[in-house]
Amino acid sequence: MLLLVGFLLLFIEKTVAQQASNIISLKNETPIFVIFFLLSLLVYLVYALSQSAKVKDLANKQNKWLKMPQKERFKQYIKELNAEQIASYFSLKNKNSNKNALLVLLSLSLCMRANAQTNDESKNLMGQPGIIITITLLLIPILLGTIFAINKAIKAFHSYSNKSRLSEAEALAQHLYKLQDSDTEQDMEKRQAALEYTLSNSELSGKEKPEDAKGIITNISSEHDVHFTALKKKATPRPSLDKDITKLIIWYIGCSAFWLALGGLIGEYVGIKFVAPDADHISWLSFGRLRPVHTNMVFWGWASLGIIGLGYYVVPTVSNTKIYSIKWGWAALILTNAMVILGTLSLMAGINNGGGEFREYIWPITLLFAVALILTAANFIKTVARRTTTEIYISNWYIISAILFTIVIASTAYLPFWQNGIGETIVQGYYMHSGVGMWFTLYTLGLLYYFIPQQLNRPIYAYSLGILAFWTQILFYTIIGTHHFIFSSIPWWLQTVAIVGSGGMIIPVVAATINYFMTFKGQWKKVSNSYTLPFFFVAVMYYFIVSMQGTAEAFKFTNLLWHFTDFTVGHSHLGFYGIITFAIWGGVYAILPRLTGKEPLQHSVGAHFWLAFVGLLFYVIPISIGGTLKGLMWMDHKPFIDGVVMMFDFWLWRAIGGSLMFISHLVFAYNFYTMIKVKEEDVDVKEQAIKQLELITKSN
Repeated sequence: MLLLVGFLLLFIEKTVAQQASNIISLKNETPIFVIFFLLSLLVYLVYALSQSAKVKDLANKQNKWLKMPQKERFKQYIKELNAEQIASYFSLKNKNSNKNALLVLLSLSLCMRANAQTNDESKNLMGQPGIIITITLLLIPILLGTIFAINKAIKAFHSYSNKSRLSEAEALAQHLYKLQDSDTEQDMEKRQAALEYTLSNSELSGKEKPEDAKGIITNISSEHDVHFTALKKKATPRPSLDKDITKLIIWYIGCSAFWLALGGLIGEYVGIKFVAPDADHISWLSFGRLRPVHTNMVFWGWASLGIIGLGYYVVPTVSNTKIYSIKWGWAALILTNAMVILGTLSLMAGINNGGGEFREYIWPITLLFAVALILTAANFIKTVARRTTTEIYISNWYIISAILFTIVIASTAYLPFWQNGIGETIVQGYYMHSGVGMWFTLYTLGLLYYFIPQQLNRPIYAYSLGILAFWTQILFYTIIGTHHFIFSSIPWWLQTVAIVGSGGMIIPVVAATINYFMTFKGQWKKVSNSYTLPFFFVAVMYYFIVSMQGTAEAFKFTNLLWHFTDFTVGHSHLGFYGIITFAIWGGVYAILPRLTGKEPLQHSVGAHFWLAFVGLLFYVIPISIGGTLKGLMWMDHKPFIDGVVMMFDFWLWRAIGGSLMFISHLVFAYNFYTMIKVKEEDVDVKEQAIKQLELITKSN
C-alpha cells in the first residue's frame, strides 16, 4: 500500500516540479517515491521479522512444554480442568473402571490422527517513471508471494501442533482412566466446587424481611417514580439471534465496509488531484465525475448500508422479538447495492441528474433505493408492532422516523413539478441538508441511544431529554436547508426562517449531548478499557462541535465569509466522518464479536481509531484555516486565482490527512475480516481427553 501511495506521490512531485514551481520549492533532490519505496520495504521487513518471531516463539513454547516430564504435564492439565470437565470425569469414572479399554482407546486415537492429517494441506535512472513503475510491478508479486508463504508456514505449524496436542490428549485420557490417586481426586472435587460456586444475591441484605423498628425509613415504595424525567428503560438482555438474521447483518456490514474502502480510494485520488491536477486525462476519471462518485458511494453504499445493518440488530433487540421478514432485508440489501453500482457507472459515463449535491443519480437508479427504504421501513414497523416490551424504546423512534423522513425527502427531491427556476434551489437546500440531518444524523442518534447504555451497562441518563431532542430536531432541522443560500435570490423571509431554525438547533443538540455525556458520568474509566466506547465518545463530541459550528455558519456574516470555500468541505467531513462514520465503527465493533464469537485484534482497532482520528484533524483543520483566508480574500475583492494559489499548501495537508483516513479504512476492513473468518482453532487437550474418556467408558 505504501508503494501505491509513493507511486501517486510521484505524480505529485513531477506536477509540482514542472507546473507549480512558483508555489512551492522542492529543495530536496531525493525523489519522494524513493523515500516511500524504502519505507515500504522497511514495513515489509518488520512484518516478515514479526511473523518469523511468532513462528519461532510458538515452536519454542511447544518444545519447552514437550520437554517437561509427562507426569508434570498431566498434573498441570488436571489443575486446569474446568468444572464441566471435572464433572464428566467423575461421571465416567463411576460408570466403569474396566482396564481393557486400551485397544479401543488406541484405535480411536488412530482415527483422530487420520482425521487430523486431512488439515495439512545510478540516481537519474531511479528517477525515471518507467524504471520506477517496472520495479514496483516486479516487487509487488514477490512481496505478496513471500507474505503468502509465511502465512502458509504459520498454518502448517498450527496443523502440526494440533497433531501433537491430539497425541497428548490420548495419553492424558489413558492417565485419567487409570488414575487411582485419592489426593488428586480430592483436589479435583475442591476445584469443581470452587468453580461452581455462585452468589445467592442475598449476602448483604440477608433473607429476612426488612424491619424498621425505629421508624427511620419513610416513603417506602417498590415503584420507581421519577418526578422530573420520564421513567428510564433499563437495557434488556440481548435475545438470541438466529443464523439467518446474523448472516443478513454481517452481509450488510460487509458490503458497507467494501464501499467504504472503494469510496475512500476514490476520495484519496480526488484529493490528490488538488495538488496534481494533471495526474490523468481520462474523462471517466475527471474530478467532475469522480467527486460525486465518491460522495454518493460513501453516502449510500457505506453509511446507509452500515446504519441499516446495525438497525437490523438494534430494532428487534430493543423490541425483544425477531425481525419480521428476513427476505425483505435481503431484497433491500440487493436493491441498495444495485443502486450504488449502476449509479457509479452512470456518473463516470457522464449520465447524471443535473441537479444538486447528493442527488446526482438519475431517478430510475434512485428509485431502487426508495423501494429498499420502503421495504426496510415496513420491516422495522412490523417488528416493533410485534414487540413484547410495553413501550417503544427511544432508539426505534429515531430509526423508524429517519427512514420515513428519507422517503419523503427523496420524493420531494425527484418530483419535477415544483422545481422550476428558483424553486429547484429551495428544494435542493431542503433535500441536501435534510438528507444529512434527517437520515444519517437522526438514525445514528437512535443507534447511540442503544449502544452507549448497552456498552456502559447502565440506562440512558434521561429518557425525557431524548424525547425533547427528538421532537425539536424534527421541528428545527427540516426548515434550515436554505441557510446554504444566504444572499441568494430566494425570499428574505425564507432565508431568515433558516437562520432562526439553525439557532433553534441548539436545543436538540445540547439536550442530546447532555444525555449522552451524563450517561458516561462515573463510567469514564470504562472508555479507556474498551475498544468500542472511544468511537462512540468521538461521535458524541463531534455531534456537539459540528452542530454548533453549523449554527454559527448560518449567520449572515459567517455565511458570507465561509460559504463556497473549503471551510464548508471541512465542516461536512467533520460531521459525516466524525459523527456518522465513527458511530458505525463503534456499533460494528460492539455487535460483530457477539454475533461471531471472534474479537478483533485490539492493536489493529487502536491503529484504526488513531489513523482515522488524526487523519480527520489533518484534513479538516488546514482547509478550515485556508477556507477562512480564502473568504477574507474574496471579501477584499482579490482575484479568484490568488485564492487557488494560496490554498495549495492547505490542499497538500488535505491529501495527507485523507491518506491516513484511507489507510484506516483498510485497517477496518481487515478487522472486519478477522471477526468473521473461520479459523482453525488449537486443539484443547483437556477437552479432547474428556471426550475420549467418555468413548472409552461407553465401549466398556
